[in-house]
Amino acid sequence: MKLEKFEKSLILSREALGNAILLKDNNLIALNYNTIAANFDQLGEYEKALFYYKKSLIYASRTNNLNLKNWLYNNLGNIYCFDKKEYSKGIYYYRKSLRYSTKIADSSAIFLTKFNIAWAYFDVHKFELGLPYLKYINLFQEKHSDSSTIVILNMLNGMYESYKNNDKKATFYFENAIKLGQNDVDKTDLSYAHEEYSSFLFKIKKYKRAYENLHAYNEITNELKREERLKKLNVIGINLEIDEYKREIDHIKTEYKTNHQLLLEKQSKNRLISIAIIFALLLIIVFSYLYFQNSQLKQKNKLREIESKIQENIITASINGQEIERKRIASFLHDNISALLSSASLHLTVFSSKNDTNSEEITKTKSILIQTHYKIRDLSHQLLPSLLARFGLFYALNDLCESHSNSSLEFNYSTNVNDETRYNEEFEMKMYFIISELLNNIIKHSKATKAKVSIKQIDSHLHILIKDNGIGFEIKNYRTIEGFGLNQIKARVNTMEGKFRIISKPNEGTSIKIIAPIEYKS
Repeated sequence: MKLEKFEKSLILSREALGNAILLKDNNLIALNYNTIAANFDQLGEYEKALFYYKKSLIYASRTNNLNLKNWLYNNLGNIYCFDKKEYSKGIYYYRKSLRYSTKIADSSAIFLTKFNIAWAYFDVHKFELGLPYLKYINLFQEKHSDSSTIVILNMLNGMYESYKNNDKKATFYFENAIKLGQNDVDKTDLSYAHEEYSSFLFKIKKYKRAYENLHAYNEITNELKREERLKKLNVIGINLEIDEYKREIDHIKTEYKTNHQLLLEKQSKNRLISIAIIFALLLIIVFSYLYFQNSQLKQKNKLREIESKIQENIITASINGQEIERKRIASFLHDNISALLSSASLHLTVFSSKNDTNSEEITKTKSILIQTHYKIRDLSHQLLPSLLARFGLFYALNDLCESHSNSSLEFNYSTNVNDETRYNEEFEMKMYFIISELLNNIIKHSKATKAKVSIKQIDSHLHILIKDNGIGFEIKNYRTIEGFGLNQIKARVNTMEGKFRIISKPNEGTSIKIIAPIEYKS
């Protein structure tokens, strides 16, 4: 994770989590959930990060690991304050963190938490509430500050002096923050200093210098975005090289197997030809006899088969259309609407800065835009889960089982397939939504307390078993039970040339077995 190899980190942390659960070690379970959450935090998946931080907190509460509790509350505060902009919740979690860092007498953790609280209060212009924390970090800054915190500390002092209308002191602190920030490798803190200094200069009507600092802020922000894009391009390049090596190795293996098979075929070619001819003649005789004896029966069965096939194709086409539409809408929401909302929020921020105004209407509008942005992102992820697109079927199913598990119903997930295995994108979507629908049936109808999802790859087929200990039902009646959708799922599996089987009795639970031929990437 420190090397920014977040996908690899997620793989290892999930493996470690599985072992920790087997050991029933609450401390190890909490630590691994914390690592998973931190990876999602770095990937910008803040809702996922929140989910796993809170999972970690559940297990951490069963231990005496005060250090972990302290950092979990601090991380939750960071997400709520600086990512979701829900400052009241963020400060609540920071205060929880402060309680634990005080218990363990960790002066460095106390300093960092009070630093975050001061920053959070100042971000919402509650300067008097943040002042006690600012005084504390000013008092102990020589002992605990690093190059990053000292830049932000000068910026916070500048913001407070600006609030008190001490223009000379405010100018000194802002310019000191910018001077120190220019020597720091990470220019993020420098960009914050330029932005706040620009707001202060607008306030005292020094518009030229305000514009210069706003321009510097935009330049640094664009540079940071370019660096982020370059990182992503490097990751893509590395993945392409790995894929190329894999293709070469597969080609060598295939070439070896082909040569070996040709040698064997030459040795038995004549014998096989003779057997094939005799066998073909026998088949012709047998099938001719069966054809003339059962022609009428075959015609009736064929008509029924065609009707069933047409019905299955209609169902499959309808579901495929829904999935394509899901993907299109999710992409449109994420790439267009979300971007437009972010742009509108940015324009409002710049307008407020330029016109030196903090009207209630603009503040509420910005808040509404931010809330709408997060709701649209959540809707996009519901339509097409980000884990499915980014990490593949097995990660998405593992996460689906974990997120559906609760105190009254536990989903156990197991597979013999490597989590990094990827198939054809459409095939992964089909299998994900089929399994998701079956899990929803368990939640809605089964009244089960335990359920199991088991996936095995045998040759070129996926063998899927979904089993629960619920109330079960009569197999002959399932077609008439509304809400199950089992006929649609069966039709879909049939069009994939797979197999679908239900085993159930009243009060004995339900088992559903699916065998689906794998569609690999072209």
